[in-house]
Amino acid sequence: MICFPNVKINLGLHVISRRPDGFHNIETVFYPVNLCDILEIVPAKKGKTSFTLTGIPVDGSPENNLVMKAFNLLKKDYNLPEIDIYLHKNIPFGAGLGGGSSDAAFMLKLLNDFANINLSVKQLEEYAASLGSDCPFFIQNKPVFAEGTGNIFSPVNVSLSGYSLVLIKPDIHVSTQTAYSQIKPRKPEFSITEIIQLPVTEWKNKLVNDFETGVFLQHPEIEAIKRELYERGAIYASMSGSGSSVFGIFEKVHESLLSQDKIQASFCRLILL
Repeated sequence: MICFPNVKINLGLHVISRRPDGFHNIETVFYPVNLCDILEIVPAKKGKTSFTLTGIPVDGSPENNLVMKAFNLLKKDYNLPEIDIYLHKNIPFGAGLGGGSSDAAFMLKLLNDFANINLSVKQLEEYAASLGSDCPFFIQNKPVFAEGTGNIFSPVNVSLSGYSLVLIKPDIHVSTQTAYSQIKPRKPEFSITEIIQLPVTEWKNKLVNDFETGVFLQHPEIEAIKRELYERGAIYASMSGSGSSVFGIFEKVHESLLSQDKIQASFCRLILL
């Protein structure tokens, strides 16, 4: 069986407060985007589960990959067959796009079908939540308003259908812990649920990502990418999550925008929404 775990972008991100457990309460809109990894599982050829990773290199050992953690999580509770797992990475690592979380959530769904476990959506989301705050989003994989640590979802009426998105990941690693340390949590004047209902053309100065201020000071190259996207005609541009990827939403975009003499980055894609 094969599936295609996709990324998400953050449409706005407010850090509201620091929690007693050391984490932070946030509010954001998670929006799925069609940039995908490839994940396949087949019956084990040698009678023992194996994991093969190709494509973009990922930090860490294979046993610590979220795909393997998802497999081992279900194996504790269910009699899973031994399988060969193949993951081809197209999604850049550490980009604020939720690539690893998506892989884990899609692995849970894949195993649920492959082994006929018959877990409900709610049960899958509960398993996913134990793997990471934004993992449950990828179970239903549709736009949501996210609160708490990014794990409490409610429906949101937003569609970017018909727009184009340019997604850029510079060769810069942004530590999530460092990004949070540079933020002073605050309750915003207007919630993202209100701002997101405005036309996309009005988002530019209203729909903000609180991480940008600190990250841009530390990495002005990331701010330069956002500025370049606006100069090239984006109607809205933002960093996703805590970075380092930046996206621009365009009504019309020409492929020449992606040329390396326009924007310097290790990863640059044009995606139709």
